[in-house]
Amino acid sequence: MGTPSPTALAALQGALAAEHAAVYGYGVAGAMLTGRQQAAARAGWLAHQLARDTLEALLTRLGATPVAASAAYRLPFAVTGRTSAARLAAALEDGVTRAYLGVVAVNDASLRSFGAQAMQAAAGRAHAWGGKTEAFPGMPATQG
Repeated sequence: MGTPSPTALAALQGALAAEHAAVYGYGVAGAMLTGRQQAAARAGWLAHQLARDTLEALLTRLGATPVAASAAYRLPFAVTGRTSAARLAAALEDGVTRAYLGVVAVNDASLRSFGAQAMQAAAGRAHAWGGKTEAFPGMPATQG
């Protein structure tokens, strides 16, 4: 991996921002869940912490200052119980999947591979939460 383009750095920063939001959101979702769902939320929370740390280290190695997490995030809807908490987890994973789409689009093959693997993991978690995994996340649906 050589010197990354500004586009590649922006894509990595976008993925990092999505990981920060997912860590925060899983904390909210996990507080409303019990049993296996809470265990799944904890696993998602830990996976996003690891991904966040990996991106921060990568950006630092590339000479960039990693984008910081916000103190709080606006959730896409009120989380009031198990059903909305599971919907939030799916929405978080969909957001992370879309963010990594930008990494998949860069010219650097190793970054594309990194982004594709991260997208697969997030899409799998989104599906497990009942999300609607898309063939081409973030791209407009075609009329047919």
